[in-house]
Amino acid sequence: MSKLSYEDKINLYNDKKSGLSINSLSKKYEIRKSVVSYLLKLIDIHGFDILRTNKNKVHLKHEKQEAIDRVLINNEPIWAVALDIGLLGDGMLRNWISKYKENGYNIVERKRGRSTMPKVTKKKENETDKEKIKRLEEENLYLKAELDYSKKLRAVVQARKNQQQKKK
Repeated sequence: MSKLSYEDKINLYNDKKSGLSINSLSKKYEIRKSVVSYLLKLIDIHGFDILRTNKNKVHLKHEKQEAIDRVLINNEPIWAVALDIGLLGDGMLRNWISKYKENGYNIVERKRGRSTMPKVTKKKENETDKEKIKRLEEENLYLKAELDYSKKLRAVVQARKNQQQKKK
């Protein structure tokens, strides 16, 4: 599959308006039919300005959360939500959802810029047994709290899903 330029996308749209079928456009531009139909709907909704991308658009955390909630809680189709918010492809939203599920239903922002080495807390070589037990107990308490939080969050999401299904 080839990446389309701005001019190719405009030509594709104009070709469709002049009467070519989605199958013929797919063969002409060497892209999948689903990409052609998505692109046509995107231009119909947002106009040609949505195609002008000089640099990558940064999506805020709350925007991502709204889009993910529309798919997971409101059971809206991924492609419909992606079209509505103006993503150039529904694959980006699919990635957001998979990362969201991988991270225990939390949105994790990707760090930008130069990466630095993480600070590693060194274990004291001459740590006494009491200090070691205290450190491990604190770590255990933190991990238990984190686990309880993720369980409660999953329960809330599941309850919302069940509530939505009962309404239908």
